[in-house]
Amino acid sequence: MELMDKTINSYFDVWLGPRDPRVKGWFLLENYTPTFIFSALYLLIVWLGPKYMRNKQPFSCRGILVIYNLGLTLLSLYMFYELVTGVLEGGYNFFCQDTHSGGEADMKIIRVLWWYYFSKLIEFMDTFFFILRKNNHQITVLHVYHHATMLNIWWFVMNWVPCGHSYFGATLNSFIHVLMYSYYGLSAVPAMRPYLWWKKYITQGQLIQFVLTIFQTSCGVVWPCAFPQGWLYFQISYMISLIILFTNFYIQTYNKKASSRRKEYQNGSTAIANGYTNSFSSLENNVKQRKQRKD
Repeated sequence: MELMDKTINSYFDVWLGPRDPRVKGWFLLENYTPTFIFSALYLLIVWLGPKYMRNKQPFSCRGILVIYNLGLTLLSLYMFYELVTGVLEGGYNFFCQDTHSGGEADMKIIRVLWWYYFSKLIEFMDTFFFILRKNNHQITVLHVYHHATMLNIWWFVMNWVPCGHSYFGATLNSFIHVLMYSYYGLSAVPAMRPYLWWKKYITQGQLIQFVLTIFQTSCGVVWPCAFPQGWLYFQISYMISLIILFTNFYIQTYNKKASSRRKEYQNGSTAIANGYTNSFSSLENNVKQRKQRKD
């Protein structure tokens, strides 16, 4: 294992250049192997989990879901607050910020972004709860792609560009997750479900987040600083992939459902109209028959 870690690390060093020494020895960051193993296990559970649960009763998980979502809501709120205050303390430049000019604020950002990276491991539980509750329709390509890639991407970010321009997407995402996990936590309580109206707007917020991240990242390309350009191009490409997948999800989930409801309503109205017409015709025929009998 140690030899494999050294081989992988030397390959990454050649490919991406020297790592940021400020994160040397940090938990889970020294070697890529643990992150890769966690991701592989995640995909294996996604594949085997629904098969295992096929003939079993779904688990409720209601109590633990409330605690889990509350915990992630608080963690996301903490990360959002620390990132915003760190950016203000370091006087970060919106258009382009390198990784070594923020002083102590850089270390504050790095510490928070480590928690952001670690939260992507915790969020694997989102999928595991879907499996245990047999909500397999929620385990979409988008869901698995997003969860499986984020942990790996942020391992690389934390080792090479753990502050500077990397802060923006994580800040927006932490804010969106405050809204998202508070929604999921409340929805685990049946009495609260009738009052939860903002699910649709969370997806809209995610799409806005991706567009804003592309804009801010593009600023670093147009007005470059010492932040590595390759990371900016990768960020833009990844955001585009998420926009495509989330837009498709939004159309399938909301636009098509709304269209389906309208069709059902129209068909129902036609059926009622037809029922009225048919009843009226039957009544008219009955009256005619009675008249004929009288004659």
